[in-house]
Amino acid sequence: MLALVALVVVALRVYGVPGVSDLRRVTAEAGPWAPLLFVGLQAVLCVTPFPRTVFTVAAGALFGALWGTVLTVLATTLAGLLAYALVRATGGRLVRRYVRGSAVHWTRRRLDHHGTLAVTSLRLVPIVPFAALNYVCGLSSVRFLPYLVGTVVGVLPGTIAIVVLGDAVTGRPAPLTIVISAVCGLVGLVGIVVAARRPVPEEEPAAAG
Repeated sequence: MLALVALVVVALRVYGVPGVSDLRRVTAEAGPWAPLLFVGLQAVLCVTPFPRTVFTVAAGALFGALWGTVLTVLATTLAGLLAYALVRATGGRLVRRYVRGSAVHWTRRRLDHHGTLAVTSLRLVPIVPFAALNYVCGLSSVRFLPYLVGTVVGVLPGTIAIVVLGDAVTGRPAPLTIVISAVCGLVGLVGIVVAARRPVPEEEPAAAG
């Protein structure tokens, strides 16, 4: 690993850091393989807690606002579905020891009883980790279709804002992207409050052994 890092550093010193225009040219020359590779790589890596924002910014820089949004929403959705399916297929054994605590317990109960609303509102809040929410959804009883709809609707506004920022490549966030992100976070918090205020059946006491 250290040797690879050293090799990259030497290459950058010798050949220089490629500009965004150079990267876009290489992406265009790669044809359909570039978006396929991008979607596949993001879908696989974001099953883990890998930061999704890296891909979202890169999508705007490499493919522009329109196609960047389409590709990263597709890849994000695939990553969410893969994580959801893996948790369901393994019975949650792989993540149960890592995904626990009072916040997880609260989130899971809301997902159990307010599927689409809970998934959508939590996706809209930027501070909620994408991968962790995938795992909790897999552990919950939320069904596939509500999970799919909530994921697509929930990630779309924030994704658009960040992809547009990556497309602009100005080094400073545009005021519109800040407004969109703030509105999405506010809507998400409102959704959480609504889900929290809706009654949830009390848990039945465990039977005596």
